Amino acid sequence: MRIIIEKDYEAMSKQAANIVAGQLSLKPDSVFGLATGSTPQLTYRILAGRYQTDGLDFSRATSFNLDEYVGLDEAAPDSYHYYMAANFFNLINMERSHIHIPNGMAPDLAAECCGYDQAIHQAGAIDLQILGIGNNGHIGFNEPNPSFEATTHVVHLGQETIQANSRFFSNVTKVPRYAISMGIKTIMNARRIILLANGSSKATIVAKALCGAINPEIPASILQLHPDLIVILDQEAAEQLAVQDALMF
Repeated sequence: MRIIIEKDYEAMSKQAANIVAGQLSLKPDSVFGLATGSTPQLTYRILAGRYQTDGLDFSRATSFNLDEYVGLDEAAPDSYHYYMAANFFNLINMERSHIHIPNGMAPDLAAECCGYDQAIHQAGAIDLQILGIGNNGHIGFNEPNPSFEATTHVVHLGQETIQANSRFFSNVTKVPRYAISMGIKTIMNARRIILLANGSSKATIVAKALCGAINPEIPASILQLHPDLIVILDQEAAEQLAVQDALMF
C-alpha cells in the first residue's frame, strides 16, 4: 500500500489524474474501472481537459463503471449513466462501444450482473480501478456484509448510504433502494487500485479501513490485501493517520 497525502482536493485530484494518464500512456488499450460521486469528479474533469488541450488519447481504452441504481433509466439526471456522460465520456474520445455501465433497467438483473462480470473477463480484467469510500466503509455499493466473496450483484442500500446520496436527489425519498454493483471479489481482481478520499468527514473511516482489522463490516478494509493499492487523500481525510505511514506531497 502506498499512501499519498496532498494539501487539498484539487491537488489530490491532479495526482489521481497523473496516475490515470500515466497508465494510459504506458498501455493505450488499458481497461479502467470507474467510480461516480463527488470525489472523482474533478479527476475526470482534469483528464478531459488533458484530452482537449494535450491530446491525451482514450480511443483505445475501455471502461467499466462500478455501479448503477436499479430502476433509473440511463437518461435520468440522477443516474450514473448521466453523471459519467456529463462529467467524462462526452468530453473525451473513448469509443462508445468501449464504455460499460450496469443496466439498472435490465428485465433480468441476475443475468445483467453475470454478463457484466463476463464482459470484464473478456476485456482481460481491469488494469486500473478508481474507488471512493463511503462513510460506512463501502466501496462501490458494497455495504457492510458478512462476506467478501461477492461478484457483481444487486445490493440493498443501507440507510446511511441512502441518506448520504440524497444530496444528489430532490429529497431522500427519491433515492433508489437498490443498485447493481461490482462485488468485492470483482474489485480485488483489478491489477491496480486507486482509493480517493477527501474531507474531514472521511477521516475516521479512512483510518479504520487502512489501519484497522480486515473486517467485512468495513468493506474497504479488504483493500489492505491488494498487491498494488495507491491511496490518495487530502490532509483533512488523512488527519487520523500517522504521518510516518504516508508520503506527503
